[in-house]
Amino acid sequence: MRIPAAWVRRNATGSRRYATAASRVPQTVIEKVVQRYAVDLPQNKTVKAGDYVMIRPEHVMTHDNTGPVISKFKSIGATRVHNPKQLVFTLDHDVQNKSSKNLAKYASIEAFARQHGIDFYPAGRGIGHQVLVEEGYAFPHTLTVASDSHSNMYGGIGCVGTPIVRTDAAALWATGKTWWQVPRMIKVELKGKLAPGVSGKDVIVALCGYFNKDEVLNGAIEFTGDGISALSVDERLTIANMTTEWGALAGVFPVDDVTLDWYERALKRLEFRTFSTPALSASIPPPPEHLRINRARLDALRANNIRSDPDATYASHLVLDLSTLVPHVSGPNSVKVSNPLPALESKRIPIQKAYLLSCTNARASDIAAAAEVLKGHKVAPGVEFYVAAASSEVQQDAEKRGDWETLIAAGAKPLPAGCGPCIGLGVGLLQEGETGISATNRNYKGRMGHPNAQAYLASPAVVAASAIKGYIAGPDALNPDSLPATGAPQFSIATPSQGGTVSSPAAEAEEPVLPGFPSTFAGPLLFAPQDNLNTDALYPGKYTYQDDITLARQAEVVMENYDPSFAALVASIRKEQEQSASSSSDVKQGVILVSGYNFGTGSSREQAATALKAAGVPLVIAGSFGDIFKRNAINNGLVCIESPELVADLTNEYAKDGKRGAGGKDGELTVNKGHAVDVKVVEGRVEVRWPSGETRTYKVGRVGASVQELWICGGLEGYVLKSIKESNAA
Repeated sequence: MRIPAAWVRRNATGSRRYATAASRVPQTVIEKVVQRYAVDLPQNKTVKAGDYVMIRPEHVMTHDNTGPVISKFKSIGATRVHNPKQLVFTLDHDVQNKSSKNLAKYASIEAFARQHGIDFYPAGRGIGHQVLVEEGYAFPHTLTVASDSHSNMYGGIGCVGTPIVRTDAAALWATGKTWWQVPRMIKVELKGKLAPGVSGKDVIVALCGYFNKDEVLNGAIEFTGDGISALSVDERLTIANMTTEWGALAGVFPVDDVTLDWYERALKRLEFRTFSTPALSASIPPPPEHLRINRARLDALRANNIRSDPDATYASHLVLDLSTLVPHVSGPNSVKVSNPLPALESKRIPIQKAYLLSCTNARASDIAAAAEVLKGHKVAPGVEFYVAAASSEVQQDAEKRGDWETLIAAGAKPLPAGCGPCIGLGVGLLQEGETGISATNRNYKGRMGHPNAQAYLASPAVVAASAIKGYIAGPDALNPDSLPATGAPQFSIATPSQGGTVSSPAAEAEEPVLPGFPSTFAGPLLFAPQDNLNTDALYPGKYTYQDDITLARQAEVVMENYDPSFAALVASIRKEQEQSASSSSDVKQGVILVSGYNFGTGSSREQAATALKAAGVPLVIAGSFGDIFKRNAINNGLVCIESPELVADLTNEYAKDGKRGAGGKDGELTVNKGHAVDVKVVEGRVEVRWPSGETRTYKVGRVGASVQELWICGGLEGYVLKSIKESNAA
């Protein structure tokens, strides 16, 4: 079929043509931003949570993983980057590695960037996320993606930042766009004001620790509340950054006076880049205007600030009272464990390493906070304190203020601007039996070194204080009398009633059915009564790196680690279907698999999706999906539908003791009771015929045109190839 005209390659300097929404449908600010960047929406379609849309992001960033993306880009037959100005390359992960192999990799990435006219930032310039904020690639009310999970950080300045996988990045390079399912919207209200000595890091550590039951999993967070105005942009970037660890796909702050004032200072700083001293600025012509942070763009932002509609809908509403929060420490080895600092300080937990680095807490204000604690002190004997600025510009600022010198004089060990120990690369990693405290974002077991080490997370001030005392502790300047009572802060959660989340008629406008896409997926229903059915259960790891394994062989081993009889059962059903195949091209026959919540959690292996599809499962219904599995599934033409109601009915009727996790009532791992199902994916309806003869209907989300197009093309790679051919023929 012909690719819609709006998808055809435009000149890189062409103006963006935003999609428009019907004005009567309320939206959150995140939905409004996505609306701007969605392409080829049906007429009068309003973007809402749950929608599948094709997006054309403002920018897409890759870092050290640019090498594999180049390989993927070439393997799908692409030779030309659709819009070089959309791409940004930043080398930041393995910057301490001076081996010939790594230097050759970095050189090849730079050569590709120069060949295609792509903005390139070499090793030493800084962590990609920080560079994107400093250089305006991430900008308020834009949508910018990155092949890195911490792209959520851009939400600190009001930009919708979200992660993508490498296949998505290659597709974006080739076509300028990729698909996205708009996450459920979650309002997080921050009330009150932080006490002196309590920071933005304490806020997100507390949120991760107290709302630790997947309340925000795969959601898009909108931060609201009167407590936000007292949070600096640096603190907002820290909080947004760690919404990744909290489980969200985006975490966005409002664009307010704090944001706008920060950009005014950033603009002034960019102007002074040209001059040796500010005094010269009056005697020579003004410098060239920055392409992304400039007066015209800031004035437009002030004049056209967007906010959520008062009657916008949210899946849930979380509240944290900042005035009741004391400094907190995360861990050990889990962000879901959070403890008030006074409780840990009394235990005098010894440390051997401390870290002030990463895209979370290595900005100028973080370094200044640590320097204030370290003045007049030395790092404790037996403790190694590693520091790395988030970027070269941050380090220059810290050096001008004298903060960097203070850290080094106290005994801190400097590292180049980059990720380093945060991701377990380079010097300074935790050794077996050691304990470390870090201002980074993740303390997963083994991430920062040996799996038998203990890792805690805290604010820069607490990390610095711990470094000089030799145990987890707060700064001497922290006045207990100025803090609220030690203990859990005041927090609450409210989930709107079902009636409050029903979409309006305009939002329910019927999706078109593209030629070649079946209106119905039909077949027998198999039920796997299990939550968190992970990728190793779906496709065993021992097969993952057998590069020559065929799709037929994948079908033979699918679900082997969950139910060894599953593959044979599906094969026998498919054989019967083929013998009595329907002649209707409008119906896709197959086996419909239904399972519990967080289906496909675990690794990023795409065979977990391709094996199911190869076996004859064209569609999976679950309570919810692991986000990476869903991306891999859709990228490979496997349709995913969420229906908590159907899962609940099947669980009550067939799961042992009415609970998922122990198989069926008869001890079987896969329940096969003779149900037949028709999934009307475009209409958003599932019809299940039960063995009793009763038919039950379940309302589900519709499959949008973007996912239909990928399915018709056989997946994302096929779509990219088709787009390239259409573009070349135009």
